[in-house]
Amino acid sequence: MSFHAFNRAIVRTPSRSVVDGLRAVDVGAPSYEGVLREHAAYVSALESVGVSVETLPALDAFPDALFVEDTALVFRGAAILLRPGAPTRRGEAAEMATTLERNFERVLRLEDGTAEGGDVLTTPRAVFIGASARTSVAGATALVSLLAQIGQQGVVVSTPPNVLHLKSDCSMLDEEAILCTPRLAAAEPFPAFRLILTPEGEEGAANALRIGDAVLLSEGYPKTAELLAHAGYRVAILDTREIAKIDAGLSCMSLRWRA
Repeated sequence: MSFHAFNRAIVRTPSRSVVDGLRAVDVGAPSYEGVLREHAAYVSALESVGVSVETLPALDAFPDALFVEDTALVFRGAAILLRPGAPTRRGEAAEMATTLERNFERVLRLEDGTAEGGDVLTTPRAVFIGASARTSVAGATALVSLLAQIGQQGVVVSTPPNVLHLKSDCSMLDEEAILCTPRLAAAEPFPAFRLILTPEGEEGAANALRIGDAVLLSEGYPKTAELLAHAGYRVAILDTREIAKIDAGLSCMSLRWRA
């Protein structure tokens, strides 16, 4: 069975406070209506490739709470509750706990350091954890130990300087290939994988999302879309212009697994 044959996902409805979400570069606040529209289209795209989506209610107290991937790691039968590195997001993990306990037989909790799911790339061979401004070395090291408890091998790597998350610069395309920016590839963090590099000026395309036979890709990266299509991937384009204003990518809006 394909590594990307997910059939379950958890998402969270954006709150009105989303316009105050964190951003590394301020290009203006997103439109709440625009974020809602883009989020709904994202959910529809997941459902169109056979994923059953559980939508959690909005959390007005946490503007970034729609980015559920940063709160947890999920695997078949097990989940790990994380500790976001941004202080304003710490409470999001606690809000996710009950949902994880309802969906997974085993739920572990990260107690040391900080780690966000955006810094974790799960592959068929290992779970790569990027040390970053949001994921501390202590958190990454503790996460390796938790992963071992559920039969997963964790490997700590470095996120490039001034890059928010490891997965801002990479995503799995299939069992053998990773879409990756040249700056991340230069560090050779993924031995034995085939790297497909994002074209110059389209580094933001690296956070794609493979589900089933489709690669979801944000709009605005035509060279990357053409590159992937020529490589044999079926590309589905999603508009994320408003969501991108608050440091979002495609992977961060859902927790995905095969039940």
